[in-house]
Amino acid sequence: MVFSSALIENAVNEFSKLPGIGKKTALRLVLHLLKQETAQVEQFGDVIARMRQQIRFCTVCHNVSDADVCSICSSHSRQKSVVCVVESIRDVMAIENTQQFNGLYHVLGGIISPIDGIGPDQLNIHSLVERVQHQGVEEVIMAVSPTIEGDTTIYYLSKKLKDFPVKITTIARGIAFGGELEYADEMTLARSISNRLPLESYVQNK
Repeated sequence: MVFSSALIENAVNEFSKLPGIGKKTALRLVLHLLKQETAQVEQFGDVIARMRQQIRFCTVCHNVSDADVCSICSSHSRQKSVVCVVESIRDVMAIENTQQFNGLYHVLGGIISPIDGIGPDQLNIHSLVERVQHQGVEEVIMAVSPTIEGDTTIYYLSKKLKDFPVKITTIARGIAFGGELEYADEMTLARSISNRLPLESYVQNK
């Protein structure tokens, strides 16, 4: 791709670093911005910069937040005795979109995957154990993608929590094995949460 401007080329290169954005799409975005008023483009850049500089991660559940504690954890209307364990922030958003869950969340920040060099110490597991031990948690829902790595993570977490008086469940497998939670349609995900199973039942069916 030949550019007549180094500034355009640099902008295209930066946009193409985003997931799913190729050089042609990046060029369309850059040319679109060129057609906008200078003030609009400056506002766009300022919003992105402030997001990156000021975003926080909830000290309780590790979800993204504008404050030290996110709006979900600080809400008085949420069922604080039920914690839904997910891999990523995107999974929180996917489940919230179903409007079928009124508990709290715990974002692991990934799943155990030795082949990728990700072990338990690199995930938010210790803080989950602390919450179960000290914050009156009665049920932990394992809402992790149904993959081999996801099942490994569920097994590890169940071992870490086995000595506590907490009910451990997993979402019903309406989601195909090997599928990613965030890509499940809202109805399937909602039913999977509503029809969650005791972890023992899930393990026996493996």
